[in-house]
Amino acid sequence: MTIGRPLGFNPEHALDSATELFWHQGYDATSLQSLLKTMGLSKSSLYQAFGSKQQLFEQCLQRYKQMIRANWLKRLTDAASGRQFILDTLLSTAEEAHGSVNPRGCLIMNTASEFAQSNPKIAEKVIEGVETFREIFSNAVQMGQADGTISPDKDPELLANYLVSSMSGLRTMVKAGTNKKTVRSMATIIMNSLD
Repeated sequence: MTIGRPLGFNPEHALDSATELFWHQGYDATSLQSLLKTMGLSKSSLYQAFGSKQQLFEQCLQRYKQMIRANWLKRLTDAASGRQFILDTLLSTAEEAHGSVNPRGCLIMNTASEFAQSNPKIAEKVIEGVETFREIFSNAVQMGQADGTISPDKDPELLANYLVSSMSGLRTMVKAGTNKKTVRSMATIIMNSLD
C-alpha cells in the first residue's frame, strides 16, 4: 500500500500568501498564474493540496475569519471595557485611511460585495464571517453593559448588527478615499448609539 508523496511546502504559509493576494485583488482579478507565483507552487501541487481556485478561496475566507476572530477575542479580553473595545475596533479603520498602502477593507465584506448571493458556497462563508463579527460585537456590548460603559437598555443583538454594518460602511469609505479625520468623526457618532 502506498501513500501520496509528502507535500514539499508549508500549506499554512501557502494559504496565508493566497489569502493576502485575494484580499488585495479580489477573487475575479486574481489569476491562477498569480496564485501559483505568490504561493510558490506548481499547478499540480496547488490542486493536490487545495483543490480548485474556488476551493482555495473558500479556505482563505475560513482562514481570514479565524485570524480576525482570534485577534478580536484577544483584544476584547485585554480591553479596559466593552465600550473601549468597540471604539478601538472602529478607530482601527481610520488608521487605514491614507496609509502607506492602499486600504484593503475587510476580505469578508469585499467578498460580499463582489459575489452578492451569486455563489452559494461562498455566500455561506461570508455569512459565517459576518456572524463571527456580530457575535464578538454582541459580547462586547454585553461586557460594556456589565461594566457600566454601555446603556443597559440597549438590545445587544440589535446593536451588534448595527456595529457590523457601521464597520463595513467605514471600511468601504476608507477604500473610497475618505480621510482619517472624517472616519474618526463618524466613529464618534456611531459610539453615541451605545449611550
